[in-house]
This record gives sequence, structure tokens and C-alpha cells, in this order.
Amino acid sequence: MSKERLRDRGLIVTGASGIAAAAARRFAREGARLAVISRTAQRCAGLVDELTAADADARAFVADLTEPGAGTEAVLAAIAWLGRVDGLFNVAGGSGRRLGDGPLHELSPDAFEATLRLNATTHVTASAPVLRAMLEQGPDAEGQRGSIVNTGSVLASQPVPALFATHAYASAKGAIAALTTTTAAYYAARGIRVNMVAPALTISRMSERARSDPATLDFAARKQPLTDGFIEAEDVAAAAAYLLSAEARGITGQTITIDGGWSVLPVGG
Repeated sequence: MSKERLRDRGLIVTGASGIAAAAARRFAREGARLAVISRTAQRCAGLVDELTAADADARAFVADLTEPGAGTEAVLAAIAWLGRVDGLFNVAGGSGRRLGDGPLHELSPDAFEATLRLNATTHVTASAPVLRAMLEQGPDAEGQRGSIVNTGSVLASQPVPALFATHAYASAKGAIAALTTTTAAYYAARGIRVNMVAPALTISRMSERARSDPATLDFAARKQPLTDGFIEAEDVAAAAAYLLSAEARGITGQTITIDGGWSVLPVGG
């Protein structure tokens, strides 16, 4: 990888484990300055300590992005520390099972709304102040004001009802896909790009339950043969790094699906 690709770019990553942690490490290795925002203070501080020990310029900001007030305050503090925000990688989110997510006929309104807050509201809370900052700052050397990468899921468009009947989570990821398309169209003329990565089954804290289920492991081995099952978080981080770099300066409104073959293989794998 190029150490220079993200050199001196001010980037914000939401989340501090799994894909978010892999991305923070990747971005730091490619020369970015990093603000990491997470609701888990210990995990966020631990990740930033790891990055700074490796000579990265990084700082932790603790906030629950499902809470717009506190979340916005943390994002504004991150922007102020960076001075210029060149990119945002929206990762914060997670499974809604503990919130009551499941098949729609069993899903309470509270569980649905809580899962959407966890997975979609977090994107909006982080993106809105970042967009305002990008609109106010001048173009960079490539003539652009910034880039946002959102995190979707193959489950929004490639459902597996036998294993993943989490309809609120899939709905949230579908909302993020629509948000990506519409905001990309709106801000393109202003020099701001918005894209999305859509991972399949990925090794992370969120997937611990799935990785202990024999049926899901068998499914992943058949549907994701390129990665021999569950995808590494680093594979998603690599795609996000590309989309946040100047190498992707002509790309907006697009989704990179990182699925190990899932979407092009039949249901049976």
C-alpha cells in the first residue's frame, strides 16, 4: 500500500472495533490524521493509544452517536481538532438482536426504532456536521472538498431469511443505501463525494454469534469462497481507504460490495 495515499488527510472514523478499528489502522498506515469517535471510552482510548504508539496522529472522542446532541458535539470537537476534515468513514452500528430485532410480525415499534437509531441515525449524526464543515472549507489539491464513506450490508439487497431474519437491521442498511445515493447527487457539484461499502459476513464483535453457529459457518464457506468464509475486517478497510483517497476522485454515489462472491453465487452457494 502507498504510505502517501492518505498523507495529511484529516479523517474521522466512527466506531472503535471490527471494521472501524481495521480502518483506523489502515488509514494511519497510509498517513492520515485520525479522529476516532466511539461510545465505548475504553475501547476508543485503547485503539488511539495503539495508533499513537505507532507514530500516528490520532485522538479519541467519546460519544453515543445515537444521541444527536452529544454526538454532534463530539463530531464538532473532532473537526476542530483536525482543522480540516477531508473524509468520514461511518461505521458505528451493530446488530439489533439485543434490541428486539427480528421478523416484522414479531418486531415492536420500539425495537425497530432503536435498531434504526443504532445503524442509520448514527450515520446522519456524524455526516451532517461534517458536510457543513466540508461546504465551508476550500477545495483541496484535486479540487474537492471531501469524501464520505457509509457502511451498508449485503443483507439489504441479498437477504437470507433462514439465517438472518433481522428486518430492522436490513431496513436500516437499505436506508443508508438511499442516503448515499441521494446525498451523492446533491453534493457532487459542490466537490463532495459520498459512497458506500457493503460487506457480507465479516469477522467482528458483531458477528461473534454467527461465527459460533455451524449453519452460518457452512453458509459463509459456500457463499463467500473467495475468502474461505468470513471476510477479514481489513478487506473492508482497504475499500474504504481507496474511496477516501484521491485515487477515487471521479467516484460518487457508488457501492463497493465486499462479499467474497456472495452476490454472484446461487442461494445454495
